[in-house]
Amino acid sequence: MDHRVKIALVTGGSRGLGKNSALALARKGIGVVITYHTQQSHADEVIREIEQHGGTAAALQLDTSLVSSFDAFVSSLGDVLKTKWNRDSFDYLINNAGIGKNAPFPSTTEEQFDSLMNIHFKGVYFLTQQLLPLLADNGGIVNVSTGLTHFAMEGYSAYASMKGAVEVLTRYWAKELGKRGIRVNAVAPGAIATDFGGGTLRDNPQVNAHIASITALGRTGEPGDIGGVIASLCTHEMGWVNAQRIEASGGMVL
Repeated sequence: MDHRVKIALVTGGSRGLGKNSALALARKGIGVVITYHTQQSHADEVIREIEQHGGTAAALQLDTSLVSSFDAFVSSLGDVLKTKWNRDSFDYLINNAGIGKNAPFPSTTEEQFDSLMNIHFKGVYFLTQQLLPLLADNGGIVNVSTGLTHFAMEGYSAYASMKGAVEVLTRYWAKELGKRGIRVNAVAPGAIATDFGGGTLRDNPQVNAHIASITALGRTGEPGDIGGVIASLCTHEMGWVNAQRIEASGGMVL
């Protein structure tokens, strides 16, 4: 059996669901590399919190919308893996980085569409492709999707469509990477009270109450409801779960 410390890469790990996932992974004894776009101070805080609890972690800057930057990022990741863990590979990739845009279909602009496409689909596709040489056999990929691919709410036609594409991609990757023992799954959170999309759900009591009213468990989601689900998919116990969309919404719109 391989007794090396497992390592996970979490994109967008400086806040929200990515931060919570990074902390949950670290609690399972998994080394964590997080990426941040602009908020290095927030990323540094996550690293400190992990290290204070005896874990190992590192942070790297990455713009997941800029495919031309991926070569340099992969090289930097290789250096960090060698320096921090004496590894030339990592075990789990969490494609989490993202932005939220609520725009009615009639007024969605090409700029908004392209921004969502570049971050949520094109970036995920080609970053994962370039990371494959560093991703260890018998590892795993978790793509963060959304409950909005299952239930529709006005204003999310572009965003949800990109996530729907990622869910299809999840199955194809599971098929093609299975020969290397790499499992690929998607986690689809429901509405979560974070700063995502401007923090509307977190900060607007009326919106919060509405979401709670259409959720079977009677409340809105919190980041802590999701990180553990993602981390659990990076364990031996979940080793036979593959090519699945796992919704974690508390039972929204049943």
